Amino acid sequence: QVQLVESGGGLVHPGGSLRLSCAASGGTFSTYTMGWFRQAPGKDREFVAAIEWSAYTVYADSVKGRFTISRDYAKNTVYLQMNSLKPDDTAVYFCAADQPPYGSLWFKSNYDYWGQGTQVTVSA
Repeated sequence: QVQLVESGGGLVHPGGSLRLSCAASGGTFSTYTMGWFRQAPGKDREFVAAIEWSAYTVYADSVKGRFTISRDYAKNTVYLQMNSLKPDDTAVYFCAADQPPYGSLWFKSNYDYWGQGTQVTVSA
């Protein structure tokens, strides 16, 4: 029904920047809550940021002030701008969509659809 495709990951030095994109298809993007999660090797998938249909945003404390989530309704795409990257940001980043009725933006169990992930590596 809904497909999510992430792109934009790669290798960056500490202090650098990347912008991740997530293109959505097969649903009504304007009604979704969209989230970004990440998973490092040997760790659980954790919340990074989310944006409601209303453009209200929420961030994990670990990325607040460095990352910005946004959405382009015309392109059915959500973005994650990542600045001042740290080695601890290294992970596979996943895009997720929550259709109505909405759950909490913080918990991965509330999201209905997931992308395949894109690797972000921060290394000197």
